Amino acid sequence: MTDSPSQSEPVRSTALRCALFIDFDNVYIGLKALDADAAEAFATDPSGWLARLERGVENSGEVFRRRFLLRACYLNPSVFSRYRPFFTRAGFRVIDCPSLTRMGKSGADINLVLDAVDALASSTRYDEFVILSGDADFTPLALRFREADRRVTLVTASPAASAYRAVADTVVNGDALAELVSTPASAGPRPGEPIESSVEPVGSMGEDPLSMTPARTSVMPRPQQSRTGDHTKSAAAATAVKELLESAIQPLSGAAVAQCALRAYPSLSATAWDSRGSFAHWLVAMVPQAGYSNVRGGYVWDAARFSEADIPSSSRGDGGPLTTLQRQVVSITDTPALTTAQYEGLLTCLAQDLQEHPFSRNETSKRVRDACESRHLAVGRNAVNFVVSGLLYSGVTLDSDVSAQSLGASWASNVAGLCRAARMELDAESLDQLTVWVSGGLAKALG
Repeated sequence: MTDSPSQSEPVRSTALRCALFIDFDNVYIGLKALDADAAEAFATDPSGWLARLERGVENSGEVFRRRFLLRACYLNPSVFSRYRPFFTRAGFRVIDCPSLTRMGKSGADINLVLDAVDALASSTRYDEFVILSGDADFTPLALRFREADRRVTLVTASPAASAYRAVADTVVNGDALAELVSTPASAGPRPGEPIESSVEPVGSMGEDPLSMTPARTSVMPRPQQSRTGDHTKSAAAATAVKELLESAIQPLSGAAVAQCALRAYPSLSATAWDSRGSFAHWLVAMVPQAGYSNVRGGYVWDAARFSEADIPSSSRGDGGPLTTLQRQVVSITDTPALTTAQYEGLLTCLAQDLQEHPFSRNETSKRVRDACESRHLAVGRNAVNFVVSGLLYSGVTLDSDVSAQSLGASWASNVAGLCRAARMELDAESLDQLTVWVSGGLAKALG
């Protein structure tokens, strides 16, 4: 991390030297269960998604770049040999790992670990190790990276154990990975091009450019275009913010987004935010696709992907506290911290949508989120995606034959399975409470 540059200093970009290891079989199979098209894009266009993975975001909101000096892909040639050429042409060293047992288990894990340990001891100091696999067996390896003071990024297409996620600086889950590999290469304007969007921001931010103290909760009117200030530098700052929001996997704090703009144009606040008076008005004018809210100190997000309901929180969506059991489940399994009513609305809206439209992961989750919003239920798209992914991983076929009750029972069973996998013991009473909660009261008790 670097301090904000002074007015006379050029903006410095951070480029991390990275080693990338891909457990191809694990990622492809997990991604195919979630989104078959995304799995195919992952396997046939590694150059495209690798270019998008080169851009990262710190928790503070700072954007950095990755240089993948080492690229290794481990796959079973007897099953996935047709995908080998795509990775070799993308500059990967592909290591064939054929099945070694009658059960079909390959040697990908041990080969990956040996190569990763060699890279850790290499004369080239890798700043970050990126592992594409949902296999929790790699937890000791990730811990070794951490002990050596290296960044760890885990990319998983399937549910990952909480201990596996805990050792990482960044975790990219299955939904984020599907979006990453499916994004068209031409998406978004080129640097320097004007930023336009038809998405109107919702919410409000106040006059403090960093804390964003609330001024009101209605939609902020779009201010007049500034006639003063360095518009070229201001546009560069807007591009930096747009890239930050596109890279983020959840809404970011307003202070972090404001700092991102100031790193690109240090004098922006000194010019009263390009004569617009506040960070909020500057954001509305320059990055219209940014959604924002003054909740919990202020958050900003890419409105095409997120909403206020996606703001990170350890409490219920309605502001009430979680029960002890619910808090433990949320903490250990990442299950969305929704209320029973919100889960009932989500599952009911999902069942209704499947009766009216064929399932499409992206479009279905958007429609379900909007349907919940029409019921005045704050259910974010991240929560919808988490539930949909859990149902798909459980083998549920999402079609017009499903009912809200069957979805509730399957989802409750999935969450109970996540708890068992995390060694969280549930007695009969706790299992009943869990079932009523996550099924929205639609499913019968499992205990």
